[in-house]
Amino acid sequence: MTELPQSVLFCCDHNAVRSPMAEGIMKKLYGTGTYVQSAGVKNDLEIDGFCIAVCHEIDVELSRHRSRSFDEMEEWGDDISSYDLVIALSPASQRRALELTRFFHLDVEYWPIMDPTGLGDSREAKLESYRQTRDQIRERLIARWGTPTET
Repeated sequence: MTELPQSVLFCCDHNAVRSPMAEGIMKKLYGTGTYVQSAGVKNDLEIDGFCIAVCHEIDVELSRHRSRSFDEMEEWGDDISSYDLVIALSPASQRRALELTRFFHLDVEYWPIMDPTGLGDSREAKLESYRQTRDQIRERLIARWGTPTET
């Protein structure tokens, strides 16, 4: 466990499931002392409904999340070099983050978090897959930064 950074960027493929979950859960667990955002390699999907549902179960509100890509971040003036830490949740986002940060002194971590999209045949089975992903992210956050400071 280490001290919370001042700013963290979570990233995944589409900024529609894993990275918004990580952003929302980190804010819920550790409050607003750390600036937390998320992005995707691409922005071709809106936030996933199952993602919203399973995060709502733990009082994390994601329905207002708007997906964005690394390129859109830059266009809007949110420079990746301003973050202390980038946490990639998919192989493609790790490659993109390393490519974007190669000229900066910036840590990029890779957390192999399960992609729940496409898993499960029934609604309940799909929800269970998304819960597993949510819980994986929560466990990684607590393993990395310790006991939550918020409830």
